[in-house]
Amino acid sequence: MNNSIHAASAPAPVGTYPHARRVGSLLFLSGIGPRDPASNEIAGNEYFADGRVRKYDIEAQTRAVFANVRAVLEASGGAWEDLVDVTVYLTDMVRDFKAYNRVWAEHFPDAATAPCRTTLGITALPTPIAIELKCVAAAKESC
Repeated sequence: MNNSIHAASAPAPVGTYPHARRVGSLLFLSGIGPRDPASNEIAGNEYFADGRVRKYDIEAQTRAVFANVRAVLEASGGAWEDLVDVTVYLTDMVRDFKAYNRVWAEHFPDAATAPCRTTLGITALPTPIAIELKCVAAAKESC
C-alpha cells in the first residue's frame, strides 16, 4: 500500500519527498512553506535586482503557509481541525514572532482546541522564505 500523498493544489516539494504520508489515522506533513502553488512565488517577498530578498512580510507568508497546509490536509483526506501538533520554523524569531502569533490566533482562536505548537528560531530555510511548518494531524483512516 502506498501511503504517500501528493497535493496538486499545494506547491511542489523542493526535494524528493511527498507532501504527506499517512500511517493509520495519522498524517505526517513534510515541511511546508509559503510558495504560491501556481506561480511558485513567495508571498510577501520583495527582491533586489540581483535576486536577494530586500524585505518580506511575515503575515503574508504565514497566511500563505496556512493555506498550503490546508491544501495538503484536504488532499490527504484531512481537515484543518485535525491538526494535533505543529512545529514552526521562523528565520527571525525576534522580528517575526508577534506578527506570526497574531495570525496563528486568528486561525486557532481557542487554545483548548488548537494543536500543540513548538516555534523554533533558525538561521535559514532551503528557499528564501521566513517561515515553514511541519505538521501532524489525526484524520479518519478511510480516505
